Amino acid sequence: MELSDRFSEALVFAEKLHRQQSRKGSGTPYVAHLLGVASTVLEAGGNEDEAIAALLHDAVEDQGGLATRDLIQEKFGDRVTEIVMGCSDSVEGEIKLPWRERKVAYLDHLKTAPKSVRLVSMADKLYNLQSIVRDYRLVGEDLWSRFRGKKDGTLWYYQELSKIFDPEHPLTQEFKRAIATLDTLISTKSP
Repeated sequence: MELSDRFSEALVFAEKLHRQQSRKGSGTPYVAHLLGVASTVLEAGGNEDEAIAALLHDAVEDQGGLATRDLIQEKFGDRVTEIVMGCSDSVEGEIKLPWRERKVAYLDHLKTAPKSVRLVSMADKLYNLQSIVRDYRLVGEDLWSRFRGKKDGTLWYYQELSKIFDPEHPLTQEFKRAIATLDTLISTKSP
């Protein structure tokens, strides 16, 4: 599959939207996450719409809410917009449910979400989990202060995701290996 100018446009658009944003705790430019998720989607056989949605999956949550959704729809079409919205558990500018309620609702949504939404979500959550493993190695238990769900909530969320994702998909298998690695790290650092 070849990528078209639409992908290039989405890449520039995503970078501009998230330019002032960085990853929690690490300070890494946020675009690194977006590139990683898009790369994971493409390497897993995703198509261009899925890769574009991967670049834009956090835009509505973090960078402009419904106005950004409308821009995505105008620039990249209905399919990309549907995937982005399917990967969003909130919309910037709207009242957010408490963290746990939002995560439970998102987990319920994923159970019946279209295949494209599940692929982009799986790539996103895998990238996040791999970042958690890497950062845990660096800062240990202090890592959990970065997360609204703290340690118990974050671990619960990733365990629940692993039950929802297609067990035969290679990304799910990698996801489960990352959870096992994190569990091992935690158990070796615990008193």
